[in-house]
Amino acid sequence: MGDMSHSRYDEILHYLPKLSKRMKEQGYVSDRNFEARKKRKMNEEEEEKKRKMVKNLLPNKQIVLNQSVSGYPKESDFGLRSSFINCRLSDDSSQAVLLKNLYLSCDPYMRHRMSDQVAHPGTIIQSFTPGSVLVGYGVSKVMESTHPRFKEGDFVWGMIGWEEYSLITSPDRLNKISFTDVPLSYYAGILGMPGIAAYVGFHKICYPKERDCVYVSSAAGGVGQLVGQFAKMIGCYVVGSASTKEKVDLLKQKMGFDEAFNYKEENSGSALRKYFPEGIDIYFDNVGGRMLDEVILQMKAHGRIALCGMISQYNIEEPEGVHNLFSLIMKRIEMKGFVETDFDHVYPEYVEFCIKYLQQGKLVYVEDVAQGIENAPAALVGIFYGRNVGKQVVCIANE
Repeated sequence: MGDMSHSRYDEILHYLPKLSKRMKEQGYVSDRNFEARKKRKMNEEEEEKKRKMVKNLLPNKQIVLNQSVSGYPKESDFGLRSSFINCRLSDDSSQAVLLKNLYLSCDPYMRHRMSDQVAHPGTIIQSFTPGSVLVGYGVSKVMESTHPRFKEGDFVWGMIGWEEYSLITSPDRLNKISFTDVPLSYYAGILGMPGIAAYVGFHKICYPKERDCVYVSSAAGGVGQLVGQFAKMIGCYVVGSASTKEKVDLLKQKMGFDEAFNYKEENSGSALRKYFPEGIDIYFDNVGGRMLDEVILQMKAHGRIALCGMISQYNIEEPEGVHNLFSLIMKRIEMKGFVETDFDHVYPEYVEFCIKYLQQGKLVYVEDVAQGIENAPAALVGIFYGRNVGKQVVCIANE
């Protein structure tokens, strides 16, 4: 004990339990307890990360392709999938935007992408993969952005997923919407891809003149209704065809077409000879097949044909041939296909033109709007049966 007194020793022994308790309270514990405490802290940090991650996750309903499509598409070819999306962009997302999708555009060209293999190698069309989210034109609102061109609150249109929210990692081809005094859904139609297709197909491919005789097939759709009005603006004689009496009446009474006929009730060849006794100068083709073959025979010399779409051919196993091509030679007819993305440089010109006439009430646009993402498959399928009246869009959210 050295010189330590018994009383001092007894005092230390009496104090040791208290010291041990205080050390535990202050965290001075054994190695075993230290490791347990360290592990507990790591678990707490991991749980906090998970809580933050869950807090940043948004429920995200998506339309997916269940299976490759053969023949006419059916609603069962598509599925509604519930998923989640992170609503916070990571620091390394230097060129990304997170979108809240508002409107989806139902377009006939999408049918090609539903086939198991696209029979057009080297083109812009790529097949959807079964189980993948459909992609098409739409209108969205920017929720978050790390791209210098876009900021939170901007409205855009372009290629988006068929889902409630989309993360776009290469947003350079998105178009910022600057004019919002029209319904935003117009950017899925008249101020979007269908509008620019109608404008460049008619004005840049067909180079029309006053008093030209113009025929438009599928004239009550998103593109056709505009072509007819553009033609009337410059003084052309315009005839359109559609699949129902309601659409025929719409073309004549609201769109200003001179004449229109129901191709399901009236023989197309007879109708064309009746409405174009001297022949057709311009044919804007949205259907292809037998209609195109018949029109070629009715074209005037030096006529112009713009090939915009061929909806009559998209759902059949063996495409119908065109048999009257020799007339193109004898009548010196120009027939040209086009894709609107080749004319991106024309878009500012078109928007200025279109908004001017919309504001003056000289241009009208008819939409068929389905409500809710769950109804998107039915809306898309319906365009191949002619169920839509006007441009078919799907509203999946308000602003």
